[in-house]
Amino acid sequence: MLSNLMSWQITLPIALAAAVIGYLFGSIPFGLILTRAAGLGDVRSIGSGNIGATNVLRTGNKKLAAATLLLDALKASAAAWIVGYFLGEEAAIIAGFFAFIGHLFPVWIGFKGGKGVATYIGTLLGVAPIMVVLFAAVWLAVAFTTRYSSLSALVAMLVTPVALWILGNEKVAAVMAIMTLISYWKHKANISRLMGGTESKIGAKG
Repeated sequence: MLSNLMSWQITLPIALAAAVIGYLFGSIPFGLILTRAAGLGDVRSIGSGNIGATNVLRTGNKKLAAATLLLDALKASAAAWIVGYFLGEEAAIIAGFFAFIGHLFPVWIGFKGGKGVATYIGTLLGVAPIMVVLFAAVWLAVAFTTRYSSLSALVAMLVTPVALWILGNEKVAAVMAIMTLISYWKHKANISRLMGGTESKIGAKG
């Protein structure tokens, strides 16, 4: 298994091209674009200040939040699919990873983006689509038992690379593990609230 992990065949120019394309796709701030287009102002001025679907939901517009979630996922998937079609499977993995990075640190808005759950799922859809089913199942199971959205995502992101590794997809597993660690860092405030018992539950008001 370890030998497979180390057997990347991609050349540096192709890897760089995949990284740039992925980053540009990922850095499109759909949450900000959609809320402004809907006349709701700057989503960064409310709630957590993030541009992701969870903060868009705080505008009270559920359809807009759902659209943000979908587009933030699909921008990573699209990057992986397009790059993969032209440059190969390894390039697709790199493109998906950098789409995730682009969402977290978008150049257009001062490198202050979302927490990456949607683009994490989108990357999975682009490079290991069957794992989206596992991610969703774990998320739903944890959400049903705890009613914590953040905890559901954190557990699903922990299980996903482990499952990928067990199934023999070491390259994707390694990249998703790095993404998990980065997203955990972005969720540090949520983790702190979870440990302190102050994290908001799904459906909670205020």
